[in-house]
Amino acid sequence: MSKKVLVLGETREGALRNVTFEAIAAAKKISGGGEVVGVLIGDSVADFGAELVNYGADRVITVEHPHLKSYTSDGYGQAFMAVIDQENPEGIVFGHTAVGKDLSPKIASKLQSGLISDVTNIEGEGDDAVFVRPIYSGKAFEKVKSKEGLTFITVRPNNITPLAKEERSGDISSLSVDITNLRTIIKDVVRKSAEGVDLSEAKVIVAGGRGVKSTEGFEPLQELANLLGGAVGASRGACDADYCDYSLQIGQTGKVVTPDLYIAAGISGAIQHLAGMSNSKVIVAINKDPEANIFKVADYGIVGDLFEVIPMLTEEFKKVM
Repeated sequence: MSKKVLVLGETREGALRNVTFEAIAAAKKISGGGEVVGVLIGDSVADFGAELVNYGADRVITVEHPHLKSYTSDGYGQAFMAVIDQENPEGIVFGHTAVGKDLSPKIASKLQSGLISDVTNIEGEGDDAVFVRPIYSGKAFEKVKSKEGLTFITVRPNNITPLAKEERSGDISSLSVDITNLRTIIKDVVRKSAEGVDLSEAKVIVAGGRGVKSTEGFEPLQELANLLGGAVGASRGACDADYCDYSLQIGQTGKVVTPDLYIAAGISGAIQHLAGMSNSKVIVAINKDPEANIFKVADYGIVGDLFEVIPMLTEEFKKVM
């Protein structure tokens, strides 16, 4: 049976996040040939509607209001519930992002629906769709099927391939929603995270641990990341030592990432860190200790001083780029 599926589009710093396009691709599988409807919420988001259509949405609904300039669960919750009331969907897809992880359980609770979170793969389509998600900090995977009612999932960034961008046609409409009784209003947002590629969506990550030794020790890692068009991450040990901001932390209590290439420099490989990066497609470990735990999950290991190895890698990449 074909289904109508809603997809929440997310923006960041004036652009759509890549996980939005991945969510549309996931929704196409869930719909089984049905309709995929993109939903954009904010104070000025209508201009992004055509891009959602070009990546596969059949049509787009925008909800704009001054109180939606910054994300709050109250404001976005009211807006998205209004779209649900109008559209009566059989499926919903969010990105497994800070917004998605906060908003999805709120919406699921209101709908008295189940929620399949952190999906990394979808096998089959329509009613036969089976959702794959990691459990036990990534040590195992479970396969889940939605047997009845609403199919509601969140998808982990960098795991589901977006559809090819093409010139497509689709209706873009607006829905007026009166956002009231907000318990929280965001007056200003001060970002401490580094500018550049979003860590959770980066295709290449160069991460440093305690072996980086100082704030200055991250500079060669940043140079290599910039060269590769990637982002810099860190272990909790590096963050606790005040070498970098906690916004860069990768691990069980930080961000969970799945880049195409993960370079771990001076990271021992504590189980909490592995939980946040072990599903990366290719892992390169650099450590002076040949017995470091990080080598157990690495595809390639380099035993050596990161302050010698990282500059050498940087110079070699410069020759071929």
